[in-house]
Amino acid sequence: MGFVDTLKGLVGKGKEVAAQNAEKIEQAVDKAGQVIDEKTGGKFSSQIDKGAEAVKNAIPTEQAAEAPAEAAAESAPAEAAAEPAPAPEAAPEPAPEGEKPAE
Repeated sequence: MGFVDTLKGLVGKGKEVAAQNAEKIEQAVDKAGQVIDEKTGGKFSSQIDKGAEAVKNAIPTEQAAEAPAEAAAESAPAEAAAEPAPAPEAAPEPAPEGEKPAE
């Protein structure tokens, strides 16, 4: 198992744990937003609210957390069997010195 596969596994596990604890994470985000809002005197309330909503939207659901882990396990053999990309074409040769290149 390579380094990238290990990282993919850890990310998948992290998404699963986050999905299982989504409610607790949302409560923590709300609490952090309230504390920040109080510390800034309410000057940035709308930005804090937008940021908190963005974080909440990034929390995976249980269905979304399970799907990538399954897809990664299924796609691994397909990636190994994929055809190699075609070789790039050679670059044109440079024009001799003193001559204008053709357009």
